[in-house]
Amino acid sequence: MPNYSTITGESSGSASAGDMARHKRARGRQKEGGGGQATMVSSVINLLNTIIGAGTLAMPSAMSHFGMTIGIIVILWSGFTSAFGLYLQSRCARYLDRGSSSFFALSQMTYPNAAVIFDAAIAIKCFGVGVSYMIIIGDLMPGVVEGFDARAADIPFLMDRNFWITVFMLVIIPLSFLRRLDSLKYTSIVALIAIGYLIVLVVYHFASDALAPRDKIRYISWGGPVEALASLPVVIFAYTCHQNMFSILNELANNSPASVVGVISSSIGSAASVYVLVAITGYLTFGNEVIGNIVSMYPASIASTIAKAAIVILVTFSIPLQVHPCRASVDAVLKWRPKDVSRSQTRTSSPGGRPLIPTPIQSRSDHGSTASISDMRFAILTTIILVLAYIVALTVVSLERVLAYVGSTGSTSISFILPGLFYYKISDPNSIYHQRLMKDDDALSLTESESEDENMDENLLGRSVESIRSAASGASARSKNSGFPWRWRRKWRWDMEHLKPEFLRGASLALAIYGLCVMGVCLAMNLVGTVTAH
Repeated sequence: MPNYSTITGESSGSASAGDMARHKRARGRQKEGGGGQATMVSSVINLLNTIIGAGTLAMPSAMSHFGMTIGIIVILWSGFTSAFGLYLQSRCARYLDRGSSSFFALSQMTYPNAAVIFDAAIAIKCFGVGVSYMIIIGDLMPGVVEGFDARAADIPFLMDRNFWITVFMLVIIPLSFLRRLDSLKYTSIVALIAIGYLIVLVVYHFASDALAPRDKIRYISWGGPVEALASLPVVIFAYTCHQNMFSILNELANNSPASVVGVISSSIGSAASVYVLVAITGYLTFGNEVIGNIVSMYPASIASTIAKAAIVILVTFSIPLQVHPCRASVDAVLKWRPKDVSRSQTRTSSPGGRPLIPTPIQSRSDHGSTASISDMRFAILTTIILVLAYIVALTVVSLERVLAYVGSTGSTSISFILPGLFYYKISDPNSIYHQRLMKDDDALSLTESESEDENMDENLLGRSVESIRSAASGASARSKNSGFPWRWRRKWRWDMEHLKPEFLRGASLALAIYGLCVMGVCLAMNLVGTVTAH
């Protein structure tokens, strides 16, 4: 389709012809799948709350092993790779009916017989993280109460971790029974306010306290490969939020490419900024002596006690964000049956952006699976998850070693390996799903371009020959003066639609390989840590 914006700058409607086509296709798919109601702001808030957690306080310690220069690079690089994994998930979601995106649905299209393994890994990972948050509540609350009133130490049940885990379950249970992730946006705001206080506390001590001596700070050098590799999982897993990305896509009211990229870039960009700020200020305050939880290094005061309470609030409101994908994955595992791959690709095509996975007419699941969860099944699964998590949190004091292995496998899988493999497989030019998607998009683009060409012809006929020549000569001169860089800027798009499918396929495969390498490094360091501990 010709781009008439290169002829004259007055035809603003034609300049956005590609945008109009993309928005029309997006609206069409929304109607097919029911669409969502979540705004960009609420989606960013929930995704950001999933990303930022208590691990933020470990960033200064990680930087002490990397050194400042390498540390900043690693933080930014980890954010970029995580953002690319989220973007690949959004690209994969285009092959599914609107509102039905999930790891299970994609694995049914790409690796059907491995779907149960993928969802089991996600369920175990989210369950383990949720239990660890409950353990943090039980460990911190006795100190918080005693910090506010020293007489609390004389009251036995206030010093009992099991009591506080039980109390906070009264808050966690109703939040975990909410079907839609968007319903948690207000608690996510409270959690982000809590993390905001922690950031202010770290920056305040950086500005008011005496800084560490220069010989205790590594500006360029690092602590060596062993120390750096041991701290690598802390930074990489700090961006893990991919388990909730498909729910975000399902509930997002405006699922245009620009809107999705805006949610991803805002969430990852904000998290990276927070991590860099806390890492630099915390590291410069204590130097190489900084430990994993920087808040515990500050002198006892009301401010540090409030900081511990903020951590409790943060993890409390983060638990429902782990229950949501855990429940969806458990449901998918229970519904899984072995599938014949040859039969899965013999589906009738449907023009106009119809669902590539035909499903029976039924209510859409808020979890994004191809089959809805009934109210009874929803309640039973949620109850089982919460009861098991509560029992484990009461009986186990530390899940550090278990979570280290679960994180090394589960987090790397859902962040890098699965998004990379899914997109590489489903975007294969020989894939029946990719061919149907391209056919539907081309049919819509052709119809829309013909209509737009007719309108443009009418506008051009009303112009004088002199004005057309003048505009054309101006465009030609601008092209000659600017050359290739100008053309590149003209083609570059904020919504990343200028990226070629061939490039994305190669990059997705590279991301999957990168994830496997990260998994290998993390598992190796866990084994070394286990052997050293014994």
